[in-house]
Formats: sequence, structure tokens, C-alpha cells
Amino acid sequence: MNDISRFDGLDGSGGSGASELFQILRDGHPRTRTELAERMGLSRSTVTLRIEALMELGLVGYVDEAVPTGGRPSSRIALQAGSKVVLGVDIGASHLRLAVTDLAGHRLRETTRTIAVAQGPEVVLQAVVELATGLLGESERTTGDLLAIGVGVPGPVEHRTGRPINPPIMPGWNGFDVPGFLQDHFHVPVLVDNDVNIMALGERNVAWPQVDDLMFVKVATGIGAGIVASGRLQRGADGVAGDIGHIRVHRGGGVPCHCGNLDCLEAVASGPAVATQLRAQGLDAHTGEDVVRLVQTGHTEAVHAVRQAGRDVGEVLSACISLINPSVIVVGGSMTLTGEHFIAGIREAVYSRTVPLATQHLQIVQSGSGLDAGVLGASMLAIHHAMSPQRIDAMVNGLTAPAAG
Repeated sequence: MNDISRFDGLDGSGGSGASELFQILRDGHPRTRTELAERMGLSRSTVTLRIEALMELGLVGYVDEAVPTGGRPSSRIALQAGSKVVLGVDIGASHLRLAVTDLAGHRLRETTRTIAVAQGPEVVLQAVVELATGLLGESERTTGDLLAIGVGVPGPVEHRTGRPINPPIMPGWNGFDVPGFLQDHFHVPVLVDNDVNIMALGERNVAWPQVDDLMFVKVATGIGAGIVASGRLQRGADGVAGDIGHIRVHRGGGVPCHCGNLDCLEAVASGPAVATQLRAQGLDAHTGEDVVRLVQTGHTEAVHAVRQAGRDVGEVLSACISLINPSVIVVGGSMTLTGEHFIAGIREAVYSRTVPLATQHLQIVQSGSGLDAGVLGASMLAIHHAMSPQRIDAMVNGLTAPAAG
């Protein structure tokens, strides 16, 4: 029987006291007990108790290398990134992408399935359960190794509850308890956010970790933006910050949008919107994928339409730049597969419409994560939650809980 009572109240306040130590070790850099004690201003014996608590959970462990001291080698302790896993889920308008990752964000297993979000939450989330169960098995993990699940959905989300709120392209999802559905199957915390928000998290983590002011713009079936300002993701009062797809643009000409308004950016410049324009010119275009194919095969009309769509997006972004002054705008989504034509249109409008002071250091670039940005961001959402001080304290305190019966 483990003497887990030795972990109780290590910080003298009812918390585990181990979370502060764990936050130091999150960077993966090995440290000795002495180094940790000096860093935290605590005795070696207190630090040892906290290390033992984290080892009990499998979150940290000894590394092979030791520090030569002239006497007995000093063992080093580091994060055991592969000991536990999280699940990232990217739900798109017509696809699912899932990945099992370790605590450093390295993907262990991943999969993709074509499925329409319009089929409804029960159908889509049951597919998530099936795919996730298969991925855990393929990576030789069990639900006991899973610490959290991050989910991105293509619509507004009430951040407090994780429930979609009146999502325009997600019929049947309004108010649905997405976290509850998945928790019933996996019994771990489930974090749900708008897909563009998690893409912003994923892209920043992978490509721009030193950038504190960034926008991620997704242009695909829908259009939206994730905003990072002063290093923090901005969701707004009701979780709809960055919903630029329903800002009116001048070139609409009375085009109806599924939200009920006219001339929304999404109704004019999204993949399906451009396909509709090309179809009116006699080209075989029904989806955003058809638009990409036509551009890649050199159809002049498609190239012109895509560049104009970029200008329309740039028109809206020029106003956003004046409001939040990002240093980087990352453009992702399937429309970026048209190559430089789309982003060239964005740059043309932005640099002609925005004051030079706001653009003198601005970079407008294509996403380096490509179509993986969503699942990477969902994984990071889960990792940040699983490794937060509150969750570490909760897990260590769980070691002290008396056994039932």
C-alpha cells in the first residue's frame, strides 16, 4: 500500500504544493533536487515530497544523465512527456481530424474522416468516440493514460460551458452539451472552443511562440479569425471575438448569407462563394476544392476570382489591423491551397487601405501548419488544461483521497 498521505497539504494551504514545482519542470529541462530547492526557496526534503507526488502520477521521473559533483552523482528529474496523453479533435464543416499527442505536443497517432457537421452532434461525436478509441489502442494507451480532450468546432462557443451557440453551419448543435457527451465516454476534462481560436493557438505554438499579437484567419467553407493579443487568446464577452465572416463588404451586390444578412464576407469570399461565382461563368465548380483544382490547373477566371476574394478578405482585415495592431497575420484554411494568388489579394488590399504605421512591421503569411493547425491547437488546448496548476493540484490531491468503502 502506498503511503499517499505523505503528500497531503504540502504547501500548508490544503493544496498539493506540487503544482509550482511541476510548472518549473514543464519545459522538459532536467534539474537536480538541489537546483529545484534553490529555485523555489525550499528545503530539499520538502522538494523531495513534491517530486514523489508527481512521480506517483507518472508526470516526472529521473533521467539517465547525472551531474558530476566529485562525489555521488546527483540525479536529475524531468517531465515525462510520454507518460500521459491528450486527444485533439478538429471538427470541420465536412471533416474530422483527431490526434493523440504526448504532453509535449508530439503526435503519436492521427486520423481523418470525411463527415458533414450538418449530420448533427450525436452522429459526429459518436464518430469522434470511435476514432479516438481506435487511436488510443493503436498507440498502446488506455483511457487511464488520457488526461484531457481539446475540441474545435466551426461555430461560436460559449466558453464557460463549451456549448455551441447558434452556429450558422451546424444545424442541430445549438446548446448541445459537447463536453458532457465526450466525458460520458472518456471521463476526463473536455475543452471546447471555436475552431479558429484553436488554430490560432496551434499556429502560435508551432511557428510564432515569441509573437504576442497575432491573428489567424481561416478561409474555407466559412471565414473566421482567432485573435492573440498581449500573448492571450481573446474570446470576447460572449465568445464571438474574431467572427469576421459576417462583416459586410462593399462588393457584395446583394448576395444573401446563411446568417440572414446580405453581402457578408463569408457569402462573397469563402470557397463555396467563389465556386458559385465561377459556376455562373460556366466553369465546373461546386465546392472550394473545385476552386483549388481550377486555380492549380491554370484557369484564368479562377485565378482572378481567388485574387478578388483575397482583396475582399483584406478589406475586412484592414479594419481589424487598425483596431488591434497585430504583428503577424497567418492565413490558413483550404483557400490557401490556391497558392500565392489568394494571399497576394489580401496583401494588396491591406497595404493600400491601412495606415503605414500599422503595417510597417506587419507580416502576412500562409499557415505553416496547413490543415493540421486545428488538431494541433486542440491538442495544445488540452495540454494547457491538463498541465495547469489547478489540474496538477487536483490530481495530487486525488492521491490523498480515502479509498471508497
